[in-house]
Amino acid sequence: MGIARSLAALIRRDREALLADWRRRVRALPAAAALDAPTLNDHVPRVLDALVAALDRAVAADDAPSVAHPSAAHGAQRLRDGYDIEQVVAEYGLLRESLHALAEANGVHVEGAAFRVLNRELNQSIGLAVRAYAHETATALVRQHEQHLAFVTHDLRTPLNAIVLAVSALELALPPAQPDDGLAARMLRSLRRSADQLHRLVDSVVAASAAPQPGGPLELHRRRFELWPLVAGLVQELEPLARACGARLVYAVPDELKVYADANLLGRALRNLIENAIRHAPHGEVAIGGERAGEAIACWVRDDGTGIEAARMDKVFEAGETTRAGNGGMGLGLTIVREIVEAHGGHVEVSSTPGRGSIFRFDLPPMPPGDSAS
Repeated sequence: MGIARSLAALIRRDREALLADWRRRVRALPAAAALDAPTLNDHVPRVLDALVAALDRAVAADDAPSVAHPSAAHGAQRLRDGYDIEQVVAEYGLLRESLHALAEANGVHVEGAAFRVLNRELNQSIGLAVRAYAHETATALVRQHEQHLAFVTHDLRTPLNAIVLAVSALELALPPAQPDDGLAARMLRSLRRSADQLHRLVDSVVAASAAPQPGGPLELHRRRFELWPLVAGLVQELEPLARACGARLVYAVPDELKVYADANLLGRALRNLIENAIRHAPHGEVAIGGERAGEAIACWVRDDGTGIEAARMDKVFEAGETTRAGNGGMGLGLTIVREIVEAHGGHVEVSSTPGRGSIFRFDLPPMPPGDSAS
């Protein structure tokens, strides 16, 4: 009992020196090297408080830790700090070393009940931190999966709508159905049934995923490339949809303009903006452009359509807002745009005049100095 309480008193007295020695040891871990002292400390001072309380009581070996034990929150925080699971465990091992070094320097021999309490508390802390880390990791993976499912499901809408519009145009062009319809008419009916089935499948995916909200991290694969071929490809891809709506697509991107971005994600963001503009500017014009904005690159999509009411301007990027506005779709298109732009370190904004159209504009930061992307 005496050694346990002596160790508790020593930790209370030299708490800041103990933490400083622990931080010195921990900074050898890759994820900890750049963290400042408050971030590095995180919940560790509270872990020491729990240890001191246990040493003061010299509690029985079968006592369980509280569900509010600080190590549970600490493990989740370390995931956000960029630690891997081995570094989380190592951190507690280094705390154990610092505690033993402090005791040895002050002539306290950690043995008997003090040894058992110290090891039990630290082992329990490791277990709780690892469990919280694993739970947070699993939750993040679920969020990523839901986000991916929501994005892919949304992206299916564009080609599917183009197919449906093409079928409708062909049905209008063909003469009325006859009992002895030819092969073309039968194939067209089959195509209509298949398109309707795909619509139902997409709707069922949306329902099964309970309209997942974007918010998980996006994995970027950035490189430096010319913007105009990407925009030209999108215009060609969306031309049938624009033609069916009576809209005209134009683009103005300088040939030499290069961006530093994930090409697939940037294409997805621009596609969503163009499709959104087509939907809100029937029989109008949709313009896509890019330009230098200081060190950054600005991209924009402008239409001369219905515009956006002032009351909705602050909400257009919220998930589900399109659906609530009664314009059809999943209400994720503009939310996806915001997620992608912000993942690149940029910002997206909209300006609009009801009855005269809207312009969506976002910026892409330049390639960092020293980056070798080509």
